[in-house]
Amino acid sequence: MATSASGDVLQSEGWQQDELSEMKSLLRRAEQRMRKLDPASKNAVKTTDFYKLPKLDTGTIAQPYITSTDGIARADRTRLVNGKDRQVTVRRVEDPAKVKERDKKEKSNAGPGWFDMPRTLMSSELKADLRLLKLRNVLDPHRHYRSDSTRALAPKFSHIGQIIEGPTEYFSSRLPNRERKRTFVEEVLANEKFTGRFKKKYDEVQASKRSGKKAYYDNLKEKRYGGTRGIRKS
Repeated sequence: MATSASGDVLQSEGWQQDELSEMKSLLRRAEQRMRKLDPASKNAVKTTDFYKLPKLDTGTIAQPYITSTDGIARADRTRLVNGKDRQVTVRRVEDPAKVKERDKKEKSNAGPGWFDMPRTLMSSELKADLRLLKLRNVLDPHRHYRSDSTRALAPKFSHIGQIIEGPTEYFSSRLPNRERKRTFVEEVLANEKFTGRFKKKYDEVQASKRSGKKAYYDNLKEKRYGGTRGIRKS
C-alpha cells in the first residue's frame, strides 16, 4: 500500500512539471510571434516606446541675489535694499580732512584738457597778490575793470607765469632793474611813495567820518580864530 501511494505522488508531480514547461513554451512562442509582427501594425507592441511629457514653460526666472565667482559667494548690493529705503538709511560719515587729502592725491592737475595745470599751492605772498587783484578797481581811478562776483580767492588749478618783454619794447615799455619788484604788493607800495594817492584818500575818508563830531567843529574853530581858541581877531 505504501509503495502504491508514493508512486501516485511522484506521478502527479511529474504531470505538473510537464504542464509548467508546456505553458512556458507557449508563452515563449507567443512572444516570438509578437516580435515578428510588422512595426506599422496596430497590433504590434513595442517594448522600447515611452510616453513623453510636454515641456513646461517656466517663464522668466528671477536672478539670484547671491552669485558665485571663482568659488567666492558675492551678493548684489543694488538689489538687497530698495532705492527709497536706501535714501533714508544712515550714511557713512568720513573725516573731511581725510577726504580732502584723498582728493588731492587722486587729482593733482587739471588734466590734458586744461594743459595739465597744477593744483594751486597757496602761500602768503600769493594770497596777498590775489587780494590785491580783487581790489584793483581802487588802485587807479582812471581804469575801470569788470566786476568780479566770484567768492573763491584762488582757482582750484592755476599756473603763475612771467611776462617777458620783446626786443622792440626795450626802450618804450621796459622797466629798469631798480624799478622791478617781486610781487604786486611791492609794486603798489613803491608807486605810493611817488604819488601819495592812498594817503590822500585816507585823509578824505577820515575827514568824512569826523564830519559833524566834536573834532570837526574844533578844527573849524582853529581855522576861524587862527589857531587861538576863545580869542577873536578884531
